[in-house]
Amino acid sequence: MDSSSTAISFHVRSLAPLYTLVILQKMETAITAVAGELVSRIISFTINKYYGSKICLEEEVERLKHLLMRVHTVVEEADARYITNSGMLMQLKVLSEAMYRGYHALDTFKFQLHKESSMNKVSNSLSFSSANPLKRPRTIVDSTNKGKVLNLKVHGALGSLETIVANIAEFVSLLGGCERMSRRPYDAYLYIDNFMFGRLTEKQKLLNFLLDHNPPGAPAVLPIIGGLAFGKKTLVAHVCADERVRSHFSSILHLNGDNFLTVLGHERAILGMQLVVVEFVSEVDDVDWKAFYSFVTRTNRRSKVIIISKLERLARFGSVRPIFLNSLSYEEFWYLFKILAFGSANPSEHPRLVQIAEEFAMDLHMGGSLVAANALAEVLRGNLNAQLWLCILDRCRRVIDRNLSVYGEHLNLRLDQGHEVDLRDFSLHPASPLRIIPCTGSRSTTYVPVKKELPQVTFAELLVDPSVRPKGEFNLLSWESRLPPYTSFVHFAPNCTQDMPEGRPLSGRKRRGVTF
Repeated sequence: MDSSSTAISFHVRSLAPLYTLVILQKMETAITAVAGELVSRIISFTINKYYGSKICLEEEVERLKHLLMRVHTVVEEADARYITNSGMLMQLKVLSEAMYRGYHALDTFKFQLHKESSMNKVSNSLSFSSANPLKRPRTIVDSTNKGKVLNLKVHGALGSLETIVANIAEFVSLLGGCERMSRRPYDAYLYIDNFMFGRLTEKQKLLNFLLDHNPPGAPAVLPIIGGLAFGKKTLVAHVCADERVRSHFSSILHLNGDNFLTVLGHERAILGMQLVVVEFVSEVDDVDWKAFYSFVTRTNRRSKVIIISKLERLARFGSVRPIFLNSLSYEEFWYLFKILAFGSANPSEHPRLVQIAEEFAMDLHMGGSLVAANALAEVLRGNLNAQLWLCILDRCRRVIDRNLSVYGEHLNLRLDQGHEVDLRDFSLHPASPLRIIPCTGSRSTTYVPVKKELPQVTFAELLVDPSVRPKGEFNLLSWESRLPPYTSFVHFAPNCTQDMPEGRPLSGRKRRGVTF
């Protein structure tokens, strides 16, 4: 090989790395361009899919609102009729359950809109100081993933209502043939704590039992079984206030397990067909029951007996199928608590409070306490302040945790059994002991009667202003029903206030150092 060929070959070899570098740079540029195009298309697809699904979801929500209005109208009309058809009662139960699921899905959608609106405001403010173009789309992708559950909830509620409404014509037609009850005042629905909420099918079953003209024989006995504060006495009082029921019986006797045998000596004073309502808080001896039932039979065989108790064993005394009052479904419980907590205020104007209210509802529904729901809602609707609501929510959770830690049982279970519970975390000074013993419980040696001579403080007063707590023993009124029979839930607070620091009123103003 001559010198010129060698030189050319050396030159080519020396330029090879430079060519390779150029090629790699061009490939990198091409890959970057392709990757950018792919990312751009993915983002565009995600955004289009997000907004497309959002528009579809909003259309479903509008459809849901329309169906809810129709179904609510039918349920409200059914509540004002005497329904004797068992099939219609089953359909009414399905209607009401689907209605409350729909309302809960609607509330969830409204809160999600509020949340996305708040996130978009934050995202817009950050976009001015951010040079990363992928931040905004990532927010959209994240909210798309989080919205899947909401989409399924709305779609499921809508599907249930559409199926129901498609087959509702026959129910509405049959409903038109049912006799109408006496109309309640129109404004009763503006004050939900002044009329019985829910229990539509149970109310109709009880009405059918009382108004049924059964042939002469042994008196019919209906047990109503349910947990503490599930509304058993309220249901009976509500139905007994019906004009047809009151005119059907010559009198209505209300007895309890302590004195139900005292009526045996007044046989001559009892005339006509009677309705006897007996509340039992403990087990009943079979011999005592037979003596009582024989007495009712002798006075009038067409009389009827209602047993009220939380003991399922007493269902053995019934002559017809018992009515079991179970805890409300979560959606129904949420609907009730939301209305109680906001009162006349519009929840849509307080989206942050709606979120906190649902936190309350989830915790309260786990314990199944309607008394606690009413007591707390009374405090909350008095001050629509998010800071105050969060503070009370935190205290409620600490009270539940403390009782679980100390006693190994849920707070409501201990109250139901008449056991002592620790409420010190409701005070602004948790180191100060505050224990109560229920005066409305049973099956417990710690059950104590109400001491009327002691000073009395309501739960709402104590929660808002702990300084109202009396020195020494006192009665704590957790809640008093505004409906007949106006049941009061009273607890005895023993003397454990020595060296108690002075409490400070609870306000809605933000306090430094308060942990939520």
